[in-house]
Amino acid sequence: MLQVLPADAAELVEQGGVIAYPTEAVYGLGCDPDNDEAINQLLQIKQRPWQKGLILVAGDYQQLLPYIDESQLNAQQLAFAQSKWPGPFTFIMPVKPGLSKLLSGAFDSIAVRVTAHAGVKALCAAIHKPIVSTSANLSGQEPALSPLAVKQQFEGIISGLVVGELGSQASPSTIIDARSGTVIREG
Repeated sequence: MLQVLPADAAELVEQGGVIAYPTEAVYGLGCDPDNDEAINQLLQIKQRPWQKGLILVAGDYQQLLPYIDESQLNAQQLAFAQSKWPGPFTFIMPVKPGLSKLLSGAFDSIAVRVTAHAGVKALCAAIHKPIVSTSANLSGQEPALSPLAVKQQFEGIISGLVVGELGSQASPSTIIDARSGTVIREG
């Protein structure tokens, strides 16, 4: 597994690779959200059913607009989500029609977050879009908290590993349904 700098990681993502990178709480696995082949590869690596859907993490709200259907949210709902970002809050939002089912899974919605993590922001800025994000672990295993843990699970399987500091979050992000305001998972 190749240890890479964020700029090189962006190039790997643009070429269809799956990378591991530090996030607010754990190492994540990510790929280009517009590349179905890369998403399929990520799902296979993680042994995750496509029906569950995936999270998109963006460097800013504008990067999410091609993926969410804002017309199904009112001003109050949008303002609430935007008041929590950037930060450790993932919102379930209506998915833009025509978006790959590999991202939204069996749902008419998609999980999205605007990160406060400097490394993830830089990665999203370099690829000019959000990145697919799921914890770096095989389904049912504990998420990786270090580069060594990533290597132990994914050596020779992923395209690259960005080594860096995790954020200060002790737990995964809080997940909130943007339409109802219901907290689905406490972070």
